[in-house]
Amino acid sequence: MRKCKVFVGNSHPKLGKLVCERLGIEPAPATLKKFSNGETSVQIGVSVRDEDVYIIQSGSPETNDHIMELLILISACQGGSAAKITAVIPSFPYAKQSKMKKHRGAITARMLANLLIMAGADHVISMDLHASQMQGFFRKPVDNLYAGPTLASWIRHNIPDYQDAVVVSKNPGGAKRVTTLADQLNINFAMIHTDKERSKESYGHSKPSQQVSTVEANGQVEQDEVICSTDVQTARIVKGHVLDEEASEEAAEAYAAKAFKKKARARSSFVSGDDRTFRPSLIHKESEITYDNNNSDDEDEPEFSASEKVITLVGNVQDKPAIIVDDMIDRHAAFIAAAEHLRKNCGAKKCYVVATHGIFADDCLERLDSCPYIDGIIVTNTYPIPDEAAKKCKKLTVIDVSPIFAECIRRDHFGESISVLFNSLASVV
Repeated sequence: MRKCKVFVGNSHPKLGKLVCERLGIEPAPATLKKFSNGETSVQIGVSVRDEDVYIIQSGSPETNDHIMELLILISACQGGSAAKITAVIPSFPYAKQSKMKKHRGAITARMLANLLIMAGADHVISMDLHASQMQGFFRKPVDNLYAGPTLASWIRHNIPDYQDAVVVSKNPGGAKRVTTLADQLNINFAMIHTDKERSKESYGHSKPSQQVSTVEANGQVEQDEVICSTDVQTARIVKGHVLDEEASEEAAEAYAAKAFKKKARARSSFVSGDDRTFRPSLIHKESEITYDNNNSDDEDEPEFSASEKVITLVGNVQDKPAIIVDDMIDRHAAFIAAAEHLRKNCGAKKCYVVATHGIFADDCLERLDSCPYIDGIIVTNTYPIPDEAAKKCKKLTVIDVSPIFAECIRRDHFGESISVLFNSLASVV
């Protein structure tokens, strides 16, 4: 492509080279290094005057350093009189901090968007942003590509009897993402909800009965009680693992007794002397005044995993393959709990974990691979995964999405429409 330069950052050089190979060009020369004091140095080795510049830099374990490298690269290209600068960020950093979760918190994703625009970016390309409203953080055009068609194609070709499968969201926040994939595959979907507090009365498998009248040959009428299915299965999570039905009931009774004592102490604190004067407390814990107490991003926090919870599946996966879908896999607790519930209590035949960004913090990949209730882990290569870790994990499948970014860059450079990439793979095959 004439009048076009593609620079590849240090965050994910493998993906950058694949994109350039797909475009049929070489990565533009640039020297990216650090000084002895830790400062980042960037030197562009080619003229970019009046050319379209694309800088490929994704999220990585060294997020802060690579963000700074991206900002300096953008500024250097702007100083070199580039006609247009596009930041290609397959996995957008700080995406989970796209809203204020607590008082005195920061919307870091918006701050990063401002930094990119201030550095000189004229256009941003990313894939499966954690929250679609993040596009409103930018004052410049943003193209949010989707991995859904690629993941749907893999599911069709690699999961036996995928027509009977059920796409499952591990939290209510991912319901829209799950329904979109289910529509593309023309299959059913379900949703898992994890609740920190649940009383004994509201716990358990809800099985309403219905009276059915039958008339026998002798003319007598008999009443039979039939159990109706509600497609709702509930179980207890203790220390990050799902209990079976019998153990869950015992845990529910113990939890209900503890909750009753806690409420009794709370009521007594509001009563003073014989006049029974109500004295409300003005002091609250930080966790009690959050803007969103049921935020799905908090599922894998240590304090959340340590607490006792109730997990509920709304949907039917009996004797069917279950496909747990999310935009990223960064921690293991919520995925393992969902897989255990689907296989142990809900009768799922197999369980697959599918996501766009495979971040795999700490020992997440090893824990998922060792879980006997997970049959496959499918991610794309938007985020760098160490080769050694990928080879050790037998259940891991990494899907290449470089053709999507290459086609997006080509269409953007020649002024063609990019909307076709949102729904179909025909243009990139």
